[in-house]
Amino acid sequence: MLRKGITESFGAAIHALSYAQLTDGVINRSKRMMLDTLGVGLLGTRTTVFKKALQHSRSFKSDEKCSVWGKPHINLPPNYAAFVNGVAVHSMDFDDTWHPATHPSGAVLPALLALAETLPSQPSGLDVLLAFNVGIEVQARLMRFSTEAYNIPERFHPPSVVGVMGSAAASAKLLGLSPTQCSHALAIAACSAGAPLGNAATQTKPLHIGNAVQRGLEAAQLAWIGLEGNPAVLEMDSGFGVFFKDYSPSAMPDSSSGDFRWALEDQDVAFKRIPAHLAMHWVVDAALAARAKLSEGGDFDLYQIRHILLRVPPSKYINCPLPTTEHQARHSFQFNACSALLDNKVTVASFSKDRLSRPALKELLSKVKVEMPEDNEPSFDKMYCEVEIKTDQGLSYTARCDTFYGHWRKPLSKEDLVDKFRVNASSVLCTVGVEGVIDVVKNIEKVTECSVLGSYLKMTSNQHELLHGMMIV
Repeated sequence: MLRKGITESFGAAIHALSYAQLTDGVINRSKRMMLDTLGVGLLGTRTTVFKKALQHSRSFKSDEKCSVWGKPHINLPPNYAAFVNGVAVHSMDFDDTWHPATHPSGAVLPALLALAETLPSQPSGLDVLLAFNVGIEVQARLMRFSTEAYNIPERFHPPSVVGVMGSAAASAKLLGLSPTQCSHALAIAACSAGAPLGNAATQTKPLHIGNAVQRGLEAAQLAWIGLEGNPAVLEMDSGFGVFFKDYSPSAMPDSSSGDFRWALEDQDVAFKRIPAHLAMHWVVDAALAARAKLSEGGDFDLYQIRHILLRVPPSKYINCPLPTTEHQARHSFQFNACSALLDNKVTVASFSKDRLSRPALKELLSKVKVEMPEDNEPSFDKMYCEVEIKTDQGLSYTARCDTFYGHWRKPLSKEDLVDKFRVNASSVLCTVGVEGVIDVVKNIEKVTECSVLGSYLKMTSNQHELLHGMMIV
């Protein structure tokens, strides 16, 4: 038998992966990812960038109409519903992060839920669960084509590179495309991949997820009607290889062989406790620990701080000394450390205009110095952050964080993850909607029609209707 090409092997695997291959570990981890994504997406519908994306998208019309999360009276064409829901997920940088570095879930789930609404036969929850994991797996395989992908990115935002491919793979799976069509979906998606990190810390960064979701969905739909791309796009340095300096692609194992193992089985994701770039979690935890040392034996006195030294990994786009916008603040070691020192916490409200403009915060920021030690690698698996506070009395208080709570080495508990969802979702949905989403995701492999999830995602008022005929069996 002839050996498959790399792109061909991906198409074959996307087509062939089955429910029976989903392990308990993968199912449990992917359910957590889905629930968290829906929660941060619902919260994200309150942001300015989401509202601008929605305003733009409402100018497009189609006979097919799909739901916008948390907006019961708004429907959009499928690709634009996927787009705005994807923007919502990343609008506050509150979505999950993986290793090698990317935001895996937000690029996949909005595409699947929009696509599911358009299909003549409603997919089951298990259909969606399988397609979701296929999209996650394809991203994992592609990221492992380069050692560059293991570090905090420098040139391209990873969801714009691998996320669009994951969206295309998941959509192709839900559409039931043939192996050849799945390969073409990846080739078509590749032509929409890649967004430069120059737009990090701006309102445009959330569009990277929205575009990945939309373009991946469209790639699968185009392959469905017969459009073809380069059948060797993953093999080529001038194909998918353009995004990496040390590109070394390899075939995806035959899903029916003993060589196949889900990447999610071995590598969990990180769930964020604060709406900011993942690296901020290290500096926040270190700052809180240093603050606690300073406060021992008495009240915390902001004015006794003379200098603040941050030891962080090298990364230009998350080194923002004096942020003036919420998006810059979400990418600022300095801001997050000072917010933690000032308030003894960092929350959603920390990034508001009022908090950003506080004189006390600006005073603290003026005292910050950043060092980037050689041993502090720019990798979410190896980095650390250290905060040292020096006082006017000549005293020094230092704390270091090697692994924050929420990292894959120290995962959020089930209770804390569900609590995060409840807090985020309840800002938009009524109690019945919030608890309904939790229940559906918890039992998604038993849901006969995934439309029940969409119904709960639109329950923004206590005046809701009973979901006849769509309950879990």
